[in-house]
This record gives sequence, C-alpha cells and structure tokens, in this order.
Amino acid sequence: MSDCNLYQDKDADWRLRVFDALSFPTLILKPDRTILAANAKFYERNQTWAGEIIGRTCEEIFPHARSMQKPSCRGPECPLHRVLRHGNTQSVVHKVLDHDGEEVWEERVFSPIFGDRGEVKYVIESLRDITKVKNLEKKYSDVRQLIDKVVQSSVSGILAADRKGEIILMNKAAEELFGYTVHDANLINIEDFYPPGVAREIMRKLRDENIGEKGKLPSTQVNIITKTGEEIPVEMTAAIIYEGGKEAATAAIFNDLREKQLVQKKLEEAESQLFQSEKLASLGRLSAGVAHEINNPLTSILLYGNLMKEKLASDHPLASNLNYILEDAERCKEIVKNLLAYSRQTRPSKDVFFLNNLVGESLRLIRDQKLFMNVKIVKELDDCQIMINADKNQLCQVLINLIINAFDAMEGSGTLTLKTYRDRGAGRAYIEVTDTGGGIPQENLSKVFDPFFTTKEVGKGTGLGLSMAYGIMEENHGRISIKETGPQGTTILLELPEEPAGNEYHFMAIG
Repeated sequence: MSDCNLYQDKDADWRLRVFDALSFPTLILKPDRTILAANAKFYERNQTWAGEIIGRTCEEIFPHARSMQKPSCRGPECPLHRVLRHGNTQSVVHKVLDHDGEEVWEERVFSPIFGDRGEVKYVIESLRDITKVKNLEKKYSDVRQLIDKVVQSSVSGILAADRKGEIILMNKAAEELFGYTVHDANLINIEDFYPPGVAREIMRKLRDENIGEKGKLPSTQVNIITKTGEEIPVEMTAAIIYEGGKEAATAAIFNDLREKQLVQKKLEEAESQLFQSEKLASLGRLSAGVAHEINNPLTSILLYGNLMKEKLASDHPLASNLNYILEDAERCKEIVKNLLAYSRQTRPSKDVFFLNNLVGESLRLIRDQKLFMNVKIVKELDDCQIMINADKNQLCQVLINLIINAFDAMEGSGTLTLKTYRDRGAGRAYIEVTDTGGGIPQENLSKVFDPFFTTKEVGKGTGLGLSMAYGIMEENHGRISIKETGPQGTTILLELPEEPAGNEYHFMAIG
C-alpha cells in the first residue's frame, strides 16, 4: 500500500514532507493497529525500510522481547485503545533494549486524527527517547534521598514551614527536641514553637539587610517551647527560601544549649572555687602577719589599761574614757583572734561522727540563748543516721556561725530550719540552714564569701565568718553554697563526703 493513499488532495506532497521531517520516529496507525506510514526518522532509528513496516501491526514490529516491561497491548490499558475510546492523546512509558542491547527509556505518545464525522480515523504514534530525562530524574531522586538521609540523621533539629507557618519538614532530632511528631506538628503553627512574639521577631531579623545577609539569620540564642510547655534555650540559624524572588518558606536549624550551659556553669563554678581558694590562701597569709604584728601592742594596751583602771577611782573623770579604750581594745583582740583563726595553717583533726549529732551539739553550744526566744527551731533530720569523717569542732564553728547569721537576718523573729539528708549514689551528705529573713540582695551574692565583706553595721561584724566557713569546708573536702535566696528567706547548703560504713543506724529523728 502506498503512503499516498492516505491523502487525496493536491497538498499531499507537502504534508508528507512535514510528516517525514518530524524529529521523532513516528507511525500512522489504523484503528486495527495496522501501520499505514512511517517517517524517515523511524526508518533510520530502527534500521529498516517501508517494505518491512507498512501493512504490519505495531505488535509485530515491537516484539515483546525488546521490552523490559510487560506490554499492555490488546486490552483496555493499551494507549491506542484509550485514544479510540476517549478521543484524546494518550501515552505510555517503557524501558526497552535498543539494537546494541542497552537499556533505554521510551515514551510512546498516541494522538488521534479525526475523520469528517468526528470519528478517530487514524492514530499517530510518536516514539521519544527519554533516557536522559529518566537518568536526571533518578539522579535527582537519589540526591533527594541523600538529602533526606542527611537531614534525618542530623543531630541538630531541623524545621521548615511554609508562608502560613504550617510545618512542612521536621527531622527526628527536632521531634525529640520539641516533643512533637511530624503529624502533631502539622496541627499547630510555627509561632507555637516560641514564646509570644519571638517568631515575628525572628522574621523581622531575617528580612533586615542590616543583620547579616538578607534572608539569613546568623547564629542566635533564643528560647523554644516544647509540647509539654517547657522552655528550652537553643542556638538557631534560619533562612528564608525564595521562589521567583518571593518568600515561599522558612527553614531553621536548632541546637539544644542545656548541656552546654550546664557544662559552662560547672566550669564557672570550678573557676570561682579555685579563685576563691587562692584568694583565701593569700589573704590568710596576710592576715596571719597582720594579726601577729597587732597582737603585741594590743596586749600592752590591755595590760597597762587595766592597771590604770585599777588605780583610778570609779568616779574619776577619765574612768569612762578609759573604759571606752578598753572596750575597743577588747574588740580589737576579738578581731585579731578571728584573723588568727582565719589564717590557721594546721590540718583538720578528723574523726568519724554522726551528722545529726553535729546539729544538736551546735545548737547547744550557742551561748546567747536569748537568740532563741522568738525564733521557732525546726529540725528535719534524716531518719537514717549519716556518718561523716571531718573535724567536728571546725564544723560546729561553721554551723554556729550560720545559725547566728540566720538569727541576725530574721532580726530575732522567724523560723530556723535545720535539715540533713544524703545522696547515697553520689556518696554525699548535706546540711541545710534555712531562715525566713529578707534574703541576700542579688548584687551581694558573688561577694558573701569574700573576706571582710559584711552588710552589718560597723562594730557588729568583721566579715570573716562566711569566708572562714568556706575555708573550713574546703579543708574538710566539702562545699558551702547559697542554695536559694529571696524575700521569703535564704537557704545555705553544706555538702560533705559521706563516710562508708558496714552498718547503718536507724532511728526516728526527734524534731
């Protein structure tokens, strides 16, 4: 059958030339799948000629052996069948082997040619090699999978949200950080992940060209809010994703700062303790020298002053002045005594004793019992006796000093609570001294253990009590710290190593 039988008008030649010039291998089929014509590109690609093609069916020239997929011919899924049924273009994609045995992807597009009455008279089948496109798709898909793996395996939380603030991406680290699953996060807005106003402030900074590059937020510390309502400090970076110059989405990376801040806090505490110890040691040496130098002339003042007092009549006009001198000299003597105690070079005389006994003995040793008149004493002693190995006299001195300070803070009226407990796992024993005074001002917290720092009136304190307590606790391998303070009162915490014991002694604490 000749190709010219397809056309009956004088324009058949140019139509055939157009058909022959198509850049894709193309066939013209009858509804019964018989091939009426093929263009030059088809012959060239398949290395064949018209005599082998015309009059045969598409099934015959596309043997199943070439296809790497199950063919869909002779059924409702056949694209030619669908063209005849629906009257519109249909397509199908196959992976096939070319003449060299190489795998290629082939798209076959079937388009209708309508007759005068609108029926599908012929079908054009165009074959297109889409191997490059498929390879690019695969490469893109592989890259996408790699990116997904990188995002999901990241130890940093990664979030992305669209312009409405709806979550479109959340990796596993972000799920753990925020406490939401991806499905949960889809039900809330990105603003719910931050304290009020923070999300808007982040967007403002992202759009501000004066803060880094436009659309990018440098590393910034903010707080986020988890599903349980917990506020967590994080370090975050963020960026706006643009499409066609317009904002399409935002993405952010979060790193939990809690562990870092905890380590930083411990490091600062260790540095502070080291600095305090060095400062106390140097001041201790200075205090020892000053005390010894003052002690000799002070002894003479007291000696000769008392001799003069004995010789003067009680009504002598200079008697009152002499009494003032002696009183101030006695006060200086007490200061010298404290300085010598502060600068002691002897090692603690350690012994094993019960922590609860230390509390009771310290209370009994306070000479001025008038301090107890308007103060309620509450003892919350651990039911299980806790043994420690330390210098009992030194620790009594520390505890008495803290109790007297608590009385002063409460101005003689309030509640003093003495509490003992332990951390068996850490091998530590604790004493808490809590008052109901006005608390320590924030600006004084860093100075309370400094030598000679006091908030008491002149003549009522030397400022050596807490610094001496600090030194004593260090010598006994313990620590002293301000556990909490505020308008409702202050709690001082004493921490000591617990002495391991083969037997434990149990009794009910008497409070």
